[in-house]
Amino acid sequence: MQKDIVIYPAIFSEDGDYIFVRIPDLQGGFTQGTDAVDAVKMAEDLIGNLLEDETNYPKPSDPQDIDLAEGESLVYISVDLAAFRIKYSKTVRRNVTIPGYLNAMAKEKKLNVSQVLTEALKTKLEV
Repeated sequence: MQKDIVIYPAIFSEDGDYIFVRIPDLQGGFTQGTDAVDAVKMAEDLIGNLLEDETNYPKPSDPQDIDLAEGESLVYISVDLAAFRIKYSKTVRRNVTIPGYLNAMAKEKKLNVSQVLTEALKTKLEV
């Protein structure tokens, strides 16, 4: 599987009972977690969802260019977008054309053609 890894700086700050997370390089890059581990997981999920349908990603900020306020800390968040897409992918409807005899054989054996096609594509694409 081809790796598609992004790493973005995130700014963590305490916000009452939560850790507020801001990812300055991504529009809509805000989330929160109940503790540091949850905040990292939420940030990973946020990045994955914001970039899931993208192919050109915003360039991450240089950490030296990020001014932190008192009580803020800089955390790097890494996401393998290829793995994220596989784990959370949406299904899409596609019309395909196959030879009639294969269609008849598939019906006779009660095969799910969509499932067979998905398995074949995964094998062919090595995912």
